[in-house]
Amino acid sequence: MTTPQQPRAQWLGRWGFVLAATGSAVGLGNIWKFPYITGEHGGGAFVLVYLACILAVGVPVMMTEIAFGRRGRGSPIDAVRRVVTESGRSSAWSLLGWLAMLAGFMILSFYVVVAGWSFSYLWKMLTGGLAGSGVDDMVAIFVANNENPLNLGFWSTLVVVLTMLIVGRGVQAGIERSVTWMMPGMVIMLLILIGYGMTSGGFGEAWRFLFSFDTGSLSSDGMLAALGHAFFTLSLASGAILTYGSYLPARASIVRTTFSVAMADTLVALMAGLAIFPVIFANGMDPGEGPGLIFMSLPLAFQAMPMGTLFGILFFVMLSMAALTSAISMVEATVSWLCDNKGLSRRAAAWGTGIVLWLISTMAMLSFNVGADWTLLGRHFFDWLDYLTSRWMMPLGGLGMVLLAGFVLKSETFRDELGLSPRWHALWLFMVRYVSPFGILVIFVDALGIARIEFGIHWPWLLAALALATLIGELASPRLRQALAG
Repeated sequence: MTTPQQPRAQWLGRWGFVLAATGSAVGLGNIWKFPYITGEHGGGAFVLVYLACILAVGVPVMMTEIAFGRRGRGSPIDAVRRVVTESGRSSAWSLLGWLAMLAGFMILSFYVVVAGWSFSYLWKMLTGGLAGSGVDDMVAIFVANNENPLNLGFWSTLVVVLTMLIVGRGVQAGIERSVTWMMPGMVIMLLILIGYGMTSGGFGEAWRFLFSFDTGSLSSDGMLAALGHAFFTLSLASGAILTYGSYLPARASIVRTTFSVAMADTLVALMAGLAIFPVIFANGMDPGEGPGLIFMSLPLAFQAMPMGTLFGILFFVMLSMAALTSAISMVEATVSWLCDNKGLSRRAAAWGTGIVLWLISTMAMLSFNVGADWTLLGRHFFDWLDYLTSRWMMPLGGLGMVLLAGFVLKSETFRDELGLSPRWHALWLFMVRYVSPFGILVIFVDALGIARIEFGIHWPWLLAALALATLIGELASPRLRQALAG
């Protein structure tokens, strides 16, 4: 084994990584999307399918990314290059690292605009700027918030500045120290909001909405939603987890750490549902409004309830912290690469990255106001960033990473890093070779809108048949049977 270059710093312990990675995973999507799609697709039945998808796709891919990061001890580009060189493979595979790092930066370029909404609504809640008599008034406030480029630009800039201030202080003093109070603080605020929801009169309905086992409403679309969310919610294929993994101490168990992050992410998402939906149901509102649930319906609901302003402030503080922890993780890969390869100090790399990020995010922000007519093939700049990353770059990057780990690299590389017994290593290897790639491929095909081919054959079912045939063939392999037998 070659000795990889050590990073400048490491997490003080396993829980530093768990909190940071959970903060990366728990973003704005977890606060509204997971509870919403859970209720729409069968409640508890959907949760079980989602957990199965986490185990089949999310956990193996996350273990792989963390192992790449810790083995290579560098940014996604450097870590992948070092690991493939160790196995005697072409350094051209480091293009996967470039793809991950670029995807994370592009996501952050439009994410800071959405995060800016959270901070602007926190200010409006503090100053009484969310007063309205109905949903139409809240829609008007939301539209006005976006149509003013100076207003929207200010809050987006604030997110960039706060992110760079934290990242510029380093792994331990900046990222780890910030998440050690932001993540517990977020959980405490969620618990307070859940307690508030128990007194609102809608808690029982919210519980049934989230946890009733309505298998009849769990369609193939619901299964695809569970699969897609299981992949995207863990910040996979964006360079964040791989870079965080490069700071993980050698003594920490990658397996236990991965499962801790996956469980914490799911738990926070369900807690968010128990905090949000009691308020929504108590006020007779529609839980299926997507982003409008947070920025239109909830402010109106808080306004109508006793002590609603106080709990509205708590909610938007929590939402802002969730946005910030995700932003921190997505920029760290770029900052790490600049420090390792360009000889820049941590502060110089952070602020240099921040300037470029601010310029690109400003273009994304202008898509909502003065640049509303600037389109290419029917999409604004904001939409293009979202489309390219979520539908192309992340699925392709994740697919390439597991295929590289499963088929190209030496098996002992990950056996050493993961520390698994032969039986469990054989299971992990099977998952990253066949199950996870199949799941990511289904996500990719579905995201592109390729639903059917001629004769009405549904793509996911066709892929499932191919995967089943592969599974049977692999299980028939004497080598795998021997490994699984222990």
